Amino acid sequence: MASKGASGGGLRRKNYRLPQSKLDAARRVLGTKTETETIERALDLVAFGERLAAGTERARGRPWRDPFDETDPSRADVEG
Repeated sequence: MASKGASGGGLRRKNYRLPQSKLDAARRVLGTKTETETIERALDLVAFGERLAAGTERARGRPWRDPFDETDPSRADVEG
């Protein structure tokens, strides 16, 4: 049985040019067996992270601010 994505569409064949080293590293970290499983799991984690941040924002009543975000200009005075 084919799984359906968040958009409700079925599986589709895609072709991407990706660095093999990134796929290999992600595969080791995620413990996946195939490249397809690796990409699917990585995308699931990105979507989960977004849902987690949105839920945190709702719970706190204000946007989530990453305390380690080095690109945040408001942190310039914090760094020594």
